[in-house]
Amino acid sequence: MDQHQTFSRFFSLCRTVEEIMEREWNDSEEWERQKRLEMEKGAIMGHEKETCFYKTKIQNILKGRYQESDMIYPPWYRSLTEGIFAELYGLSGLTPWAYDETEEYKNSSSAKLIGDRMYCLIDGRSVLQPQRISENRRQQLKRAFLLTAPKERIEKGFHEVYLHNGIRITIYSGDRTKPGQDVMVFRKYILRELTFEKLAELGTIPADSVELFKIMVRLGFNVLFSGQVRAGKTAFMQVWQRHEDTSLEGLAVSTDPETPWHQIMPDAPLMQIVADGKDLEDITKSLLRGDNDYIISEEIRDAAAFKLAVDVTSIGTVRSKATIHAGDAHDIPYKMASAISAKYGGDLKPLIARIFRSFNYVIELYQVPSDRSRKRLKGISEYRYDPISATVSIHTICRYDEISKRWRWKYDIGEDKKNMGKLQPDEFKRMEEMLKMLESKNPIMENTVIYPRYYGDGGGNKDDR
Repeated sequence: MDQHQTFSRFFSLCRTVEEIMEREWNDSEEWERQKRLEMEKGAIMGHEKETCFYKTKIQNILKGRYQESDMIYPPWYRSLTEGIFAELYGLSGLTPWAYDETEEYKNSSSAKLIGDRMYCLIDGRSVLQPQRISENRRQQLKRAFLLTAPKERIEKGFHEVYLHNGIRITIYSGDRTKPGQDVMVFRKYILRELTFEKLAELGTIPADSVELFKIMVRLGFNVLFSGQVRAGKTAFMQVWQRHEDTSLEGLAVSTDPETPWHQIMPDAPLMQIVADGKDLEDITKSLLRGDNDYIISEEIRDAAAFKLAVDVTSIGTVRSKATIHAGDAHDIPYKMASAISAKYGGDLKPLIARIFRSFNYVIELYQVPSDRSRKRLKGISEYRYDPISATVSIHTICRYDEISKRWRWKYDIGEDKKNMGKLQPDEFKRMEEMLKMLESKNPIMENTVIYPRYYGDGGGNKDDR
């Protein structure tokens, strides 16, 4: 049976409450009606003041008319008041997921509306939920979301906006979808135990590598975290950053406010800047003039972000981190250099060389196909530039062997990393010992060095080994 039939009295009550509220607002002055629109926007975005206002209004309307026990309301709502608020001024059936009202929803990082159907990522699988959200309500939600992003026009078929609590919403509609099958994708950050030990427990990294990663953090390498969507690259970077020295001054630059660095590192002087495209270009110079010990670049995906990441690291900044959507370590330098060259000019070869000089390691991750909730370290690659021979090379020091289901290792450290290690000789010696130990247990037997052909001739996909 349709949920509107099952809970017909509840939805009828929602309409009654809405009519009462509408009559009240219709009798008000123009400035009051304008204020109402702002309050509705605040409520749907989750602002506490506006949320409390509407819930109190609803409670007052219900007082003396209905009791909780007199009304059957949808079981995904915690109370009659909560349900009416969600349907009229909140996120409708998405509310329990957005505000972690069950253990399952608390651990779910993604929800998806396809037409009126709601799916949540639970234990690595997209599970259909009993909630249904009507087309009319979805359109109301869409309009409310877009009120928070003045640059977005409602007639566009694609939008990306954010709720007050950092939930990212991607909207596909209009000509981009089938009639009645508009799509909204919701992504939220889940505050997990951010330790390398936890990553080992989850099977993301081998247990005997935990100490190696901690040492690499302390040595201050510049690191790229790469992988496809949902590969776990952002989470891995968060763990890496969580082990960073909290006395150092940092700057996090992102295209969205998804990662709550103020929660992850509450004691660190870590500034957070949200900028993208032209906005990022406008502030790049000031960012480079800052006295930050390191910069975090989240999800670098266009020429402006690539350029900032390269500019920051090439002037000698260490401990910098960035996530990038890329297939493997081999592709990244050419991808970045090509985008920078196309937008800002410059020859590919010198740009590629700068990337190899600036970033020390690439941590590659992927999503386990059989269980999408699990992420796995695919490999670790070292970027190396030889100024004498003027060559670049990619050195694999770790890779996951699908056949043996083991991580295999290679002791191979470039001279530039050894020079960095002279500043912390004890730590660097320990890193060498760890790599040698890991190699002795599970060595990589094949050749681990690639000389990318694109550096020699500006393109192509064949490499020298």
